[in-house]
Amino acid sequence: MCAGMRPNKIAVIGLGAMGYGIAASLARNGWPVVGADTNPAAIARFADTFGTATPSSRDAASGAEVVILVLVSAAQCEAVLFGEAGVLTATAPNALIVSCVTMDPTHARSLGARVEASGRAFLDAPTSGGPARAAEGALTILASGPEDAMTRAKPLFDAIAGRVYRLSAEAGTGSAFKMINQLLAGVHIAAACEAMVFAKKLGLDLARVYEVITASAGNSWMFENRVPHILDNDFTPKSAVEIFTKDLGIVSDMARAARFPTPLAASALQMFLMTAAAGMSRDGDASVARLYARIAELDLAADEGEADAGARTPRDRVLR
Repeated sequence: MCAGMRPNKIAVIGLGAMGYGIAASLARNGWPVVGADTNPAAIARFADTFGTATPSSRDAASGAEVVILVLVSAAQCEAVLFGEAGVLTATAPNALIVSCVTMDPTHARSLGARVEASGRAFLDAPTSGGPARAAEGALTILASGPEDAMTRAKPLFDAIAGRVYRLSAEAGTGSAFKMINQLLAGVHIAAACEAMVFAKKLGLDLARVYEVITASAGNSWMFENRVPHILDNDFTPKSAVEIFTKDLGIVSDMARAARFPTPLAASALQMFLMTAAAGMSRDGDASVARLYARIAELDLAADEGEADAGARTPRDRVLR
């Protein structure tokens, strides 16, 4: 696919929480999308709604002019592109490979160089915004790569993103920006969980704490987004604990290689690791609050104001 030409086939590899939203947004905007995933339920869901999905990454990528990777790690990208799946060689000779995967920038640069050596184009384009914004086609994309690849990707990005940052002409820059975002996100989630359980220890009404803090200087996007999960006792994994054991682990590795101290990120990483070790690795990342509650022998689900609140939920009490 050259700049200005419409691709005849787009393969989205990975139909998890983020990948499904990306593939669905493209399909809703009329792009010819084939989804691929190893999860039969994800395949059936996409096929039933949008038409084409397969368990074979190679079949999805066969002849595709664009491949969008929405996988968990650099190792998965390596295996899918260059391993037994053979996705890269299955694509059109001039295909565009877009990685939306959170990874160490050195791995993004290495993947980019190997893709470009095959005559294909590569964009390092991790995303931010979570599953809800992916479903809305309103992600933030942190893109880096050659200008012609950016031009080719623009109409696709318009379908899946509310904001696209073109950060440099080299792969790796987008991933570096994403790791700074993940450092902050992980620290903010851990801090929000710590604060809410401390508030519980002090005997405060947690719904009232949420109401006050979201209108105060101590608020953060993560506090505002994750604390309702604590209030509702809902730890469905929209973003799982294991995502931050991975991402803050990458931050730690990068910082060590750069001989740069990251004590706050390291502390947050330990909280996520302890939460995972306590059996909550696949639960929502606000489960760090449950770990704090176990340590302090507190019941987060019990609310001192419940007797006066009737049948209202914690969220109702915040919003009333």
